[in-house]
Amino acid sequence: MKVKSIKLWVHLLVVIAMLSLLVVGCEDETAEESPAPTTPVQTSSPQETLTPTPTIEPSPTVSPEAESEYPDEAPKLPPSFGLDSDVFSSLPDVAPSSDTFAQGAILASIGLPGQSQPFTPAVWGDQSYWNHAAGNVLVWSAIIVVGLAVPVAAFAASFQNIPYKENDRTWIWEYSVNIGGKKHTAELQGAYIPEGVEWEMRISKKGEYTDFLWYNGQSNLGGTEGYWIMKENPSKPNDLLRIDWERDPYEQTNEIKYTNIKPGGPENGGYIRTSVTNDTPYDASWDIYNKGQDNHTYIEWNRSTEKGRVKDSKRFSDSQWHCWGSDHKNLDVCP
Repeated sequence: MKVKSIKLWVHLLVVIAMLSLLVVGCEDETAEESPAPTTPVQTSSPQETLTPTPTIEPSPTVSPEAESEYPDEAPKLPPSFGLDSDVFSSLPDVAPSSDTFAQGAILASIGLPGQSQPFTPAVWGDQSYWNHAAGNVLVWSAIIVVGLAVPVAAFAASFQNIPYKENDRTWIWEYSVNIGGKKHTAELQGAYIPEGVEWEMRISKKGEYTDFLWYNGQSNLGGTEGYWIMKENPSKPNDLLRIDWERDPYEQTNEIKYTNIKPGGPENGGYIRTSVTNDTPYDASWDIYNKGQDNHTYIEWNRSTEKGRVKDSKRFSDSQWHCWGSDHKNLDVCP
């Protein structure tokens, strides 16, 4: 019995040892196959809402205002209808008779350039050529000055007033001016356009007319060329005169052309062109075209010496130049 018990215990010990070795082997194998431990990744269940990553927005910026395409200053006023002061100061110094002034006044009261036949003064001794030229210049100058008295005076006053800016492109001159002893109010508007300025002049006279658009026109930005369209008057608001002008302030030269544009008028197309140049020997000239007679009177003279010449086929019955010297006396032969 003792021997059987001992054998039984020996067999149990062997079985236990083998089972221990088997368990140890399985653990080693599991250890070899298992990867290195990692940080567990948390996943959200469908019911969970993920918190979005915050986005950094750029600071708001203020966009600069767009620059105006027009200058931020009032447009340059053009010369008064293109009439620089030296145009009329350069006229020959004529001392006509009272008859000349009387007839000139009658013509001046009729209307504007091209509406009347130029006045031809009487022949005064051996100065007939100079008299004819000077008489034409004198009379037509009076017609222009008298006919344009109100608009010229109103425009000239604009140079003494300061404009205000109405909007991005428009400037306004507003003022009162006495013309012929009567008060007029004027509003001159200058509006920038590409490469130039549009002008409008409205004139009012209490009890007679209000905001009458007496003339309008355009000029370039440099104020060296442009045109005006002139109405006849408040009671006859039709177009009457177109004034084309150009000037060179540095060379002190200019050219102005006054053209009759009255619709249906018999003198429509008649004109006066004046110029001041640096040419020699003659640096001033007039071309007077009488539409009704289809006749030109050409006048050229030197502003310093007062020598000059005139051509007028109706007056002289030829197409030749007729000249005078510095003493205003006729020359038999033109130099």
